[in-house]
Amino acid sequence: MADTDNMELKARKERERDELYALDITDVEWRCAPGAEEHEERVEIADLQDGAVAMRSSLDPDTVLRYTAAEWRAFVLGARDGEFDLRPMEHNGGLTAD
Repeated sequence: MADTDNMELKARKERERDELYALDITDVEWRCAPGAEEHEERVEIADLQDGAVAMRSSLDPDTVLRYTAAEWRAFVLGARDGEFDLRPMEHNGGLTAD
């Protein structure tokens, strides 16, 4: 039964992804963090239907990633929990562990 459940979940996620990427986002409103200058590189976000989100770089606006509402929520909650914080390491100015 677990295999059947996994296959159904995978099929559902593929359908959601296909539907998300089939959306016409030509007229979506892109937003970025306050204070960002037009000439600066920044991440831009657009709200899509059913809580989905599109994300792109201002320097590469033709490459757009799309996330379901559940994926976006998981990302935001992870970011708030520090899951994506950079850990100081020797190559980025931090110290190595002894």
